[in-house]
Amino acid sequence: MTWGTIIALTGAVIAALLACIGSARGVGIACEAGNAVVAEDPTKAGKALLLEALPGSQGIYGFVTAFMVLMNVGVIGGSIAQLTMAQGWYLFISCLPIAIVGYFSAVFQGKVCATGMNILAKKPDDSIKGVTAAALVETYAIFSLLVSLLLILNF
Repeated sequence: MTWGTIIALTGAVIAALLACIGSARGVGIACEAGNAVVAEDPTKAGKALLLEALPGSQGIYGFVTAFMVLMNVGVIGGSIAQLTMAQGWYLFISCLPIAIVGYFSAVFQGKVCATGMNILAKKPDDSIKGVTAAALVETYAIFSLLVSLLLILNF
Protein backbone atom coordinates (compact mmCIF):
# COMPACT_ATOMS: atom_id res chain seq x y z
CA MET A 1 0.00 0.00 0.00
CA THR A 2 1.37 3.41 -0.97
CA TRP A 3 1.39 6.58 1.11
CA GLY A 4 -1.13 8.07 -1.31
CA THR A 5 -3.53 5.23 -0.55
CA ILE A 6 -3.02 5.65 3.18
CA ILE A 7 -3.70 9.40 2.94
CA ALA A 8 -6.91 8.77 0.97
CA LEU A 9 -8.09 6.20 3.52
CA THR A 10 -7.29 8.65 6.32
CA GLY A 11 -9.59 11.16 4.63
CA ALA A 12 -12.37 8.56 4.59
CA VAL A 13 -11.86 7.90 8.29
CA ILE A 14 -11.93 11.61 9.11
CA ALA A 15 -15.13 12.13 7.08
CA ALA A 16 -16.96 9.39 8.97
CA LEU A 17 -15.38 10.12 12.34
CA LEU A 18 -16.01 13.87 12.54
CA ALA A 19 -19.50 13.70 11.06
CA CYS A 20 -20.45 10.89 13.45
CA ILE A 21 -18.99 12.67 16.48
CA GLY A 22 -20.97 15.79 15.52
CA SER A 23 -24.12 13.71 15.12
CA ALA A 24 -23.60 12.05 18.48
CA ARG A 25 -23.20 15.44 20.14
CA GLY A 26 -26.19 16.92 18.30
CA VAL A 27 -28.46 13.98 19.07
CA GLY A 28 -27.32 14.11 22.69
CA ILE A 29 -28.19 17.80 22.97
CA ALA A 30 -31.62 17.24 21.43
CA CYS A 31 -32.30 14.16 23.57
CA GLU A 32 -31.52 16.00 26.78
CA ALA A 33 -34.19 18.56 25.93
CA GLY A 34 -36.55 15.89 24.63
CA ASN A 35 -36.31 13.83 27.80
CA ALA A 36 -37.49 16.81 29.83
CA VAL A 37 -40.51 17.28 27.53
CA VAL A 38 -41.42 13.59 27.57
CA ALA A 39 -41.04 13.41 31.35
CA GLU A 40 -43.73 16.08 31.64
CA ASP A 41 -46.00 14.59 28.97
CA PRO A 42 -45.24 11.07 27.65
CA THR A 43 -47.74 11.51 24.79
CA LYS A 44 -45.24 13.87 23.11
CA ALA A 45 -42.61 11.14 22.74
CA GLY A 46 -43.26 10.57 19.02
CA LYS A 47 -42.88 14.23 18.08
CA ALA A 48 -39.84 14.55 20.36
CA LEU A 49 -38.23 11.56 18.63
CA LEU A 50 -38.32 13.33 15.27
CA LEU A 51 -36.46 16.33 16.68
CA GLU A 52 -34.02 14.05 18.51
CA ALA A 53 -33.16 12.04 15.41
CA LEU A 54 -32.58 14.89 12.96
CA PRO A 55 -28.95 15.66 13.93
CA GLY A 56 -28.05 12.05 13.21
CA SER A 57 -28.18 12.53 9.46
CA GLN A 58 -24.73 14.13 9.25
CA GLY A 59 -23.19 10.91 10.52
CA ILE A 60 -24.89 9.10 7.65
CA TYR A 61 -23.47 11.65 5.20
CA GLY A 62 -19.97 11.13 6.56
CA PHE A 63 -20.40 7.37 6.26
CA VAL A 64 -21.60 7.67 2.64
CA THR A 65 -18.58 9.83 1.79
CA ALA A 66 -16.19 7.35 3.43
CA PHE A 67 -17.89 4.50 1.58
CA MET A 68 -17.38 6.27 -1.76
CA VAL A 69 -13.67 6.73 -1.05
CA LEU A 70 -13.35 3.08 0.00
CA MET A 71 -14.98 2.04 -3.28
CA ASN A 72 -12.71 4.33 -5.33
CA VAL A 73 -9.60 3.03 -3.59
CA GLY A 74 -10.70 -0.57 -4.07
CA VAL A 75 -11.05 -1.53 -0.43
CA ILE A 76 -14.66 -2.45 -1.23
CA GLY A 77 -15.27 -4.42 -4.39
CA GLY A 78 -11.81 -4.67 -5.87
CA SER A 79 -8.10 -4.69 -5.32
CA ILE A 80 -6.59 -1.82 -3.38
CA ALA A 81 -5.25 0.88 -5.70
CA GLN A 82 -1.71 2.12 -5.42
CA LEU A 83 -2.40 5.86 -5.35
CA THR A 84 0.16 8.57 -5.83
CA MET A 85 0.59 11.22 -3.15
CA ALA A 86 -1.32 13.72 -5.32
CA GLN A 87 -4.23 11.29 -5.75
CA GLY A 88 -4.25 10.52 -2.03
CA TRP A 89 -4.29 14.18 -1.07
CA TYR A 90 -7.05 14.85 -3.62
CA LEU A 91 -9.30 12.24 -1.99
CA PHE A 92 -8.31 13.41 1.50
CA ILE A 93 -9.26 17.00 0.69
CA SER A 94 -12.48 15.77 -0.96
CA CYS A 95 -13.53 14.39 2.42
CA LEU A 96 -13.01 17.62 4.33
CA PRO A 97 -16.25 19.45 3.41
CA ILE A 98 -18.52 16.81 4.96
CA ALA A 99 -16.09 16.13 7.80
CA ILE A 100 -15.94 19.76 8.93
CA VAL A 101 -19.38 21.04 8.00
CA GLY A 102 -20.98 17.74 9.04
CA TYR A 103 -19.49 18.05 12.52
CA PHE A 104 -20.53 21.63 13.13
CA SER A 105 -23.92 21.45 11.46
CA ALA A 106 -24.87 18.40 13.54
CA VAL A 107 -23.99 20.19 16.76
CA PHE A 108 -25.84 23.35 15.73
CA GLN A 109 -28.79 21.32 14.51
CA GLY A 110 -28.91 19.61 17.89
CA LYS A 111 -29.14 23.01 19.55
CA VAL A 112 -31.91 24.09 17.18
CA CYS A 113 -33.78 20.84 17.85
CA ALA A 114 -33.40 21.43 21.60
CA THR A 115 -35.07 24.81 21.25
CA GLY A 116 -37.72 23.15 19.07
CA MET A 117 -38.54 21.04 22.11
CA ASN A 118 -39.74 24.26 23.76
CA ILE A 119 -42.27 24.66 20.97
CA LEU A 120 -43.32 21.04 21.42
CA ALA A 121 -43.70 21.51 25.17
CA LYS A 122 -45.78 24.68 24.96
CA LYS A 123 -47.59 24.38 21.61
CA PRO A 124 -47.50 20.76 20.37
CA ASP A 125 -49.56 21.56 17.29
CA ASP A 126 -46.84 23.99 16.15
CA SER A 127 -43.93 21.58 16.69
CA ILE A 128 -43.36 21.31 12.94
CA LYS A 129 -41.91 24.83 13.15
CA GLY A 130 -39.03 23.43 15.18
CA VAL A 131 -38.50 20.71 12.58
CA THR A 132 -38.48 23.33 9.82
CA ALA A 133 -35.87 25.40 11.64
CA ALA A 134 -33.70 22.30 12.07
CA ALA A 135 -34.07 21.51 8.36
CA LEU A 136 -32.54 24.89 7.53
CA VAL A 137 -29.36 23.84 9.32
CA GLU A 138 -29.48 20.49 7.52
CA THR A 139 -29.29 22.29 4.18
CA TYR A 140 -25.63 23.14 4.72
CA ALA A 141 -24.74 19.58 5.62
CA ILE A 142 -26.35 18.49 2.34
CA PHE A 143 -24.37 21.11 0.42
CA SER A 144 -21.13 19.90 1.96
CA LEU A 145 -22.05 16.29 1.19
CA LEU A 146 -22.63 17.24 -2.43
CA VAL A 147 -19.27 19.01 -2.66
CA SER A 148 -17.47 15.99 -1.20
CA LEU A 149 -19.29 13.53 -3.45
CA LEU A 150 -18.80 15.61 -6.59
CA LEU A 151 -15.08 15.79 -5.91
CA ILE A 152 -14.86 12.06 -5.24
CA LEU A 153 -16.93 11.16 -8.30
CA ASN A 154 -14.66 13.38 -10.42
CA PHE A 155 -11.58 11.42 -9.25
